Amino acid sequence: MTRHIRIKVETWPLKQRFAIARGSKIDAEVICVEIEENGIRGCGEAVPYARFGETIETASAAVEALMPALQSGMSRDDLSQALLPGAARNALDCAMWDLAAKQSGQRAYAAAGLETLKPVTTAFTIGLDDADRMAIMAVKAQSYPLLKIKLGGADGVMADLTRLAAVAEARPDAQLVVDANEGWQVAELARYAEPLGRYGVLFFEQPVPQAQESELAKIDLPFCADESVHDAHDIEAMSAAYSWVNIKLDKAGGLTEALACVEMARARRKKIMVGCMVATSLSMAPAFILAQHADLVDLDGPLWLAQDRDPGLLFDGASIQPPSADIWG
Repeated sequence: MTRHIRIKVETWPLKQRFAIARGSKIDAEVICVEIEENGIRGCGEAVPYARFGETIETASAAVEALMPALQSGMSRDDLSQALLPGAARNALDCAMWDLAAKQSGQRAYAAAGLETLKPVTTAFTIGLDDADRMAIMAVKAQSYPLLKIKLGGADGVMADLTRLAAVAEARPDAQLVVDANEGWQVAELARYAEPLGRYGVLFFEQPVPQAQESELAKIDLPFCADESVHDAHDIEAMSAAYSWVNIKLDKAGGLTEALACVEMARARRKKIMVGCMVATSLSMAPAFILAQHADLVDLDGPLWLAQDRDPGLLFDGASIQPPSADIWG
């Protein structure tokens, strides 16, 4: 068996600056892997996660290091043993799923045990900004019934409360989730837990650094794990304070492990959020399979791009239609 492997690095400009607690960006950098075998090509896309020390360069180097094994027919099972969870493994794993679907003529969702794919409703993210500007963005997102609010500003939880109040007042019809991206300290969170709880927030996603999360059990708010969870093993060991878990392909290292994460989350009776990085529809398409198992979907990444891939996913307001085989899988 001879395969041809190609690595492409792409930059996709954003419509506007996207800011979270750890910083901001004006474009999305992605790594794309193509695996071609007998004229059939499978594709996968991933976003290196700086929080975990990943860069475009390290992800590309990880794929390069596996070239001989990949060209000789490395399988998805082999891949899971060769690379740790992360962007490089995600791009390769999704490319292998796509290749297998095209070779067999069976859609990837069917190979994953699903009879069909149903449309899903996505959250829309309100980036970290001044309270007034976040409120304006929330109003502009009127067609989205679920808003994910980025908090964790350097000015502390009290200032974030002002942001949360502004968004809640601007969109009293919306269900809210809050993502502080580890930007709060647990003592300050405990101090402001009561006012934070006044806005009916569905959950607070990874509000404090992983080293402090054991203290969350003492705070009477609902929490979702994100940065502290990569694979199924992490879900098995996750803090009891978390009633939700955010499963992302880039963290899990591909669809194969992400499906195992779904099984583990269900076994532990955790609710499932399927999340994403800011990326194109090629990243979202395999996550659509996960979304069929989710209690909440956050796949709005392409909506932040000035221009998505063509073909790309079809967004009708908050509703996303299933990806065609032309996109992936």
